[in-house]
Amino acid sequence: MTPPPNILWICTDQQRYDTIGALGYAHVDTPHVDRLVAEGVAFTHAYCQSPICTPSRASFLTGQYASAVHINGNGLDSFPDHPPLVTRILAEAGYDCGLIGKLHLASAYGRIEPRVNDGYRYWEYSHAPRDDWPQGHGYADWVREKGEVLGELMKQYPHGLPAEFHQTTWCGEKTIEFMSQQRDRPWLASVNIYDPHPPFNPPQSYRDHFDPAAMPGPLFADSDLAQQEKLAAIDFQSKGRRPDQLDIRDPLHKDRPVPGADARVLQAAYCAMIKQIDDQVGNMLAALEDMGQSDNTVVIFTSDHGEMLGDHGLIQKGCRFYEGLVRVPLIFSWPGHFEEGLVRDDLVELTDKAPTILELAGLEVPERMTGRSLLPILRGESEQPHRDFVRCEYYDALDAPDGTFATMYRDERYKLVLYHGHDLGELYDLEEDPGEFENMWDEPEAQPLKLELMQKSFDASMLAMDRGPRRVGPM
Repeated sequence: MTPPPNILWICTDQQRYDTIGALGYAHVDTPHVDRLVAEGVAFTHAYCQSPICTPSRASFLTGQYASAVHINGNGLDSFPDHPPLVTRILAEAGYDCGLIGKLHLASAYGRIEPRVNDGYRYWEYSHAPRDDWPQGHGYADWVREKGEVLGELMKQYPHGLPAEFHQTTWCGEKTIEFMSQQRDRPWLASVNIYDPHPPFNPPQSYRDHFDPAAMPGPLFADSDLAQQEKLAAIDFQSKGRRPDQLDIRDPLHKDRPVPGADARVLQAAYCAMIKQIDDQVGNMLAALEDMGQSDNTVVIFTSDHGEMLGDHGLIQKGCRFYEGLVRVPLIFSWPGHFEEGLVRDDLVELTDKAPTILELAGLEVPERMTGRSLLPILRGESEQPHRDFVRCEYYDALDAPDGTFATMYRDERYKLVLYHGHDLGELYDLEEDPGEFENMWDEPEAQPLKLELMQKSFDASMLAMDRGPRRVGPM
């Protein structure tokens, strides 16, 4: 019997779908992620189930919608012990699981977030590249081991630490440390790099390679300002602005705007962070080869959600569902076992990762999981479309005044967004309007289509709900 494979699961933070060289992005060279595309299967239409960190991570670590797990926002006190994370299921089946970087299933504000029975034996935790935690922060400890103090370094290099002290570098080194440990069982490394998350502060040595003037600029039209004004009461981390004057605020200090933030400057910094990530992916892949573990290791590359990066006049994240925010990279590579060089445009949810991982490990997928295994596509056994639609939720996910509730339903052609309780919404024909500039919500001729999609969205939301304990009898 073939033993189950190792799993190297790399999840960046806030990386858009349109940032991979091999998939058509010309503004940053990503040879190591490109290699994963060439040697595996890339899904170009993978969608997160919430555009906010904690609910998104809750969904793909459990294979269920965040609302079904009752984890709908950032800043929460705790995470439940049930349902179990996919890593706990793997650990109980004999896998050695390691966490490197961010977890963010509960609040890390002023504390190290509390752990549940998560299945991780190896624990190198770093919520963010800050120095806010007195103890238990693996990245800050690593910097101290190098003879420096993270907080002092941040004062010395306010626009980005040197690469040798950067958190992305730390993630790469600790992942290699975990992979190199001797063991007689399969392993899973859950690598959660903080970048390319704001504050857009790559090392200067990377920033120097990207000229803001050469960046493409965001998706923006003058009509976006009026559209974002309509949605001004809906939770978001920024207000609609022109691309050369974006509204960036420190999420921990919302009264501190950063004036004059130019979208092309931010795009250049974003590309620099992605380039550094790609270099560390290369180091991990090289280490796998040196250890002789490449042939029995599945590599997954993805992100938790995207980033507006100036599109439609917005920066960062919140209650919007534009493609740049809800669509992310998703690549699976296992040469000799998966299809190679296959690019699929199927609609895919991040909930699909957990059942895929369980099937790879030879484990049964629990009935509670609404995710669907991608293994038939990865093995070249299915050419059928994976999903008819994808969903995304936002249920009071940020510490913001409105406490917005909203849902997105997207099929092959159309995207419907409902801002519940506001009599506001968005409807886009992504075939005719891929940039999402023409909101058809109020167009008279679009009302029958809107009603049809609203009914489908309502049905999908009801079928995604938590049904409670299993039935054991007729009464």
